[in-house]
Amino acid sequence: MSHHPRTRTVLGCTLLVIALGAGVTGCGADGNPLSAEPYDAADQISFNGPTGDKKTVDPDKPLEVVAEDDDGRITDVTARDAAGRYVAGELSADGSRWHSTSPLAADARYTVRVSTEDEDGAPGRKVITFTTGKPSTTKRLGVTFGPKAGTYGVGQPITAELNAPVEDRAQRAVVERALKVTSTPAVTGSWHWVDDKKLHYRPKDYWPTRATIRVRSNLEGIKINDRLRGGKAKPLTITTGDRVIAVTDAAAHQLTVYKNGEEIKTIPVTTGKPGFETRNGVKVVLGKERFVRMRSTTVGIAEGSSESYDLDVYFATRVTWSGEYVHAAPWSVGSQGYANVSHGCVGMNTTNAEWFFDTVREGDLVKVVNSDGDTMEPFGNGFGDWNVPWEKWRQGSALTAGPDATPQEAARLRPWAA
Repeated sequence: MSHHPRTRTVLGCTLLVIALGAGVTGCGADGNPLSAEPYDAADQISFNGPTGDKKTVDPDKPLEVVAEDDDGRITDVTARDAAGRYVAGELSADGSRWHSTSPLAADARYTVRVSTEDEDGAPGRKVITFTTGKPSTTKRLGVTFGPKAGTYGVGQPITAELNAPVEDRAQRAVVERALKVTSTPAVTGSWHWVDDKKLHYRPKDYWPTRATIRVRSNLEGIKINDRLRGGKAKPLTITTGDRVIAVTDAAAHQLTVYKNGEEIKTIPVTTGKPGFETRNGVKVVLGKERFVRMRSTTVGIAEGSSESYDLDVYFATRVTWSGEYVHAAPWSVGSQGYANVSHGCVGMNTTNAEWFFDTVREGDLVKVVNSDGDTMEPFGNGFGDWNVPWEKWRQGSALTAGPDATPQEAARLRPWAA
């Protein structure tokens, strides 16, 4: 059965009417089957489940809609639940069958709209409503987004902590597809699986200034595997402030602070001495402590050894969990700007340290260059996410098939123009 010749004729007439106006009657409504009101296609369509409110559909089984009439075919199917989540599906080439390709949520009400056409090309419609049942298991995958709501620097990654491990790539794709991140102004970004229970999200470049970033999960009720379904997750909204980047040149012994691309201050500093070199690369400010007691034993230096220390430190800005800070170091003022004498931190005089402490916020960026130290690790010791090249970052997404593939459903938002 083929309707292609008829379809071409109808389209041609339709275009002619548009071009010449309503006064043209050569292709009037009486001769155009597509201009008729859609007929009820209920007798031509079958659905593989009960409908109505009394019975429920098994959420673990795919939906299937079939054209029973040999003289008609399905032209389109849309299925979504009451929360607005669409179900992906595939329509056969001959229009005889449609089936879902994404999982259904449990305890959800769905509306399926089926469009058809008969052998004359006349359109038909059928609307199917049904409710899915309860899942066979009560285990739910919880998701906790981070950081806490607030205003951050443009380097702040988004985190998603799962309460159960997800190892299988296909199952990870189900989870990741449901974790939505939007930004105003918009950016291109992607999730990256750090391990089986943690994901990080970052843009290709830093976040825009004065951006609003919203994070939510559409995972509730969605089947992940036979023993696990998505649970509820509290949405998150954060904003960004100015673009503040502090660049420490370990060889030049100075730190330069840039705000929205403009240099605002250069500070003499000292960084890690041989054997305790400061890590190279981009780090994200994790927090600020006006006072912290720093002891060498917390980083593996034996008490009483030649390198041991126990110091009261002020205006300490943390950039790694292992104890790397930018802080006041009045004991090394004579070396600041000239030599590297610290155990890995960036030290400066107290006045400059207080200014730096008051200028930066969580999420701002501290970049170290020209140190003999290793590069900041991407994960586990703070946020080294920006040290991962974008293409490699995208490979950490379960929605990316390979190094040269494009994420199938990663957040592809309008690139931000600086």
